[in-house]
Amino acid sequence: MPRLRDDTAVDAAAVLRITSAQARQYAAGAAAERSLEEADLAPLDPAPAKRRPYAATPSSPPPLAATGARPNMSGKQADEHRDRFQQIVRSDRGLMDLLARLREIDLPQWRLVAGCLYQTVWNVLTGRPRGTGIRDYDLIYFDLSDLSYEAEDRVIRRVAAATASGIGPVEVRNQARVHLWFEARFGMPYSPLSSADAALLRYASVVHAVGVRLEADGRLDIVAPFGLEDLFGMVIRPNPALDNAASHMGKALRAQAIWPEVTIVPWDTGVAAKDGLCLRSGTSPRPTGP
Repeated sequence: MPRLRDDTAVDAAAVLRITSAQARQYAAGAAAERSLEEADLAPLDPAPAKRRPYAATPSSPPPLAATGARPNMSGKQADEHRDRFQQIVRSDRGLMDLLARLREIDLPQWRLVAGCLYQTVWNVLTGRPRGTGIRDYDLIYFDLSDLSYEAEDRVIRRVAAATASGIGPVEVRNQARVHLWFEARFGMPYSPLSSADAALLRYASVVHAVGVRLEADGRLDIVAPFGLEDLFGMVIRPNPALDNAASHMGKALRAQAIWPEVTIVPWDTGVAAKDGLCLRSGTSPRPTGP
């Protein structure tokens, strides 16, 4: 079996070619991801940094996992993944500098989340240069005291000023007000969240659900409600908490164009195996909100 740089095994027998229906879903996801990238989905800084263009789409459909079920993982393996994740984050000077700047701002329940974290790990696992494929750095926080556009925009500007000389751009979202605009922009209801960390349970793919905060004592507070096995296995598996197939497949397409080592679990396959995701089994760790 081929192995990644961290010796995580990749089962070649668990990979198959996509069916025509899955190919259509894959193409729809790619189109949706492009439209989301171009749309004004939430308040942004008036002059955001220019993002990198998409990498070229593979000429043939990439492989998809044959099953959506997640492998069982021992507590020791989970601890090893968490330790390795922390080591990778701490070894990235740009990321640690950004975390230190965000700690100084000290937004309520803040975390750096999603792509900038799992993509940093994938770059280390595959030997790619630091920052490969990272378009932006997602910062979430939770403030119920003022749910207005203007209040969030003030925070966006404050973060932009504090992080201007570091890595970026930083995309800022108050998770307390996502329900006010989500349905109008994505066409599905989104009930109010109870905390910033609760948002991770609704991300389109399991691997997206990872966040970190640098505490005052230098400790890295890590949240990964579904664990880190998909992150280190380089698997993009759907999270059926929302009907979010287009986002799952669109982001997966972009990721696999940059990291061909990635294995994609199709939306229908992953949703059919949702018990394996521990979303409703009670065995998944809960978010570690303040």
